[in-house]
Amino acid sequence: MSMNSECIVFQDAAVKRGDHVIWQHGTFSIPYGSVTAIVGTNGAGKTTMMKAELGLLPLAAGSLHVLGKPAGEANHRIGYVPQSYVANVDSNLTAEQSVLLGLTGTRFGIHPVTRAQRAKVREAMEFIGIADKAKYRLSELSGGLRQRVAIAQALVCDPKLLMLDEPLANLDLASQRATVHVLARLNKELGMTIQVVAHDLNMLLPILTGAVYLLDGHPHYADMGKVLDSDLLTHLYGTQVQVVTTPQGDMFVTPTPDEPENQPLDMHSAKEVAELHHHTHGTGNAHTR
Repeated sequence: MSMNSECIVFQDAAVKRGDHVIWQHGTFSIPYGSVTAIVGTNGAGKTTMMKAELGLLPLAAGSLHVLGKPAGEANHRIGYVPQSYVANVDSNLTAEQSVLLGLTGTRFGIHPVTRAQRAKVREAMEFIGIADKAKYRLSELSGGLRQRVAIAQALVCDPKLLMLDEPLANLDLASQRATVHVLARLNKELGMTIQVVAHDLNMLLPILTGAVYLLDGHPHYADMGKVLDSDLLTHLYGTQVQVVTTPQGDMFVTPTPDEPENQPLDMHSAKEVAELHHHTHGTGNAHTR
């Protein structure tokens, strides 16, 4: 595996908490320019993997390189959006002040703001589509808009890799779509490598190129064509999962045992799916929930 062509490289990596092995024998690489999900059941170690990649958790074995450096040494080139951002952010800050933290790194003390920094903040907010919200306090914004502020804050330092932990959690459908559209633009227009911790793949399917899946205590990586397999997803999630191919792309659904026979599946309409594909410039995968 060449670290020159791969953004993230695992070599027989393992992580423990105390004496408990979270996952082990991770050997795979994730290419530059990809959009990758880390998926698995609750407690499988998804967020743990992202923390290991950021150098926040030491490996128990093996090695892990990110952007050509040992994990943690290239964090200045990584934009990170934690799962807790929307809930824990200081709601008295304006959107502009919050994005500025991506450059100043702290809200405490007096930090003269340069014209160049303000220009970078404005540029990031315009790209994300929230420039008109610059003077709004975060308490005045919806959860979806606060999530986009968080992405702008991560974007403002021109990262090569953007990492997001459950960015669609607790967002309504429209806000999820808007967030996915932003991620698609970052990847397509800026060539940014993106990694997302996700419990549910559905909404992200149109933009994903691959996934790291945590199964039986071992992490694996595969492109989406191989991940979208009924047997694999059923094993991964511990419940029956069907992968349904449609003219719009691949959908995976989770039927429940008490559904009546011949019950129509609760899918997005073909028009909705086609519209999502148009927005994300994708040709691949659609979804249902």
